[in-house]
Amino acid sequence: MHVARIGGTAVQDHVALAEIELCGDLIIAASAAQDRLSLESIDEVLKVAEERDGFGGAGD
Repeated sequence: MHVARIGGTAVQDHVALAEIELCGDLIIAASAAQDRLSLESIDEVLKVAEERDGFGGAGD
């Protein structure tokens, strides 16, 4: 695998890292749950409501 380097350090894709962290959060929540996660539970884990409240919608 080839990783692009700038100034001797690997380039970091911050969006990809954030997505990996969110996936990890979902895996942890799913493994702790006794049943399947509801859509509301998934939104809570991903902090969807906080994002909407904090940054506004597309029409704002």
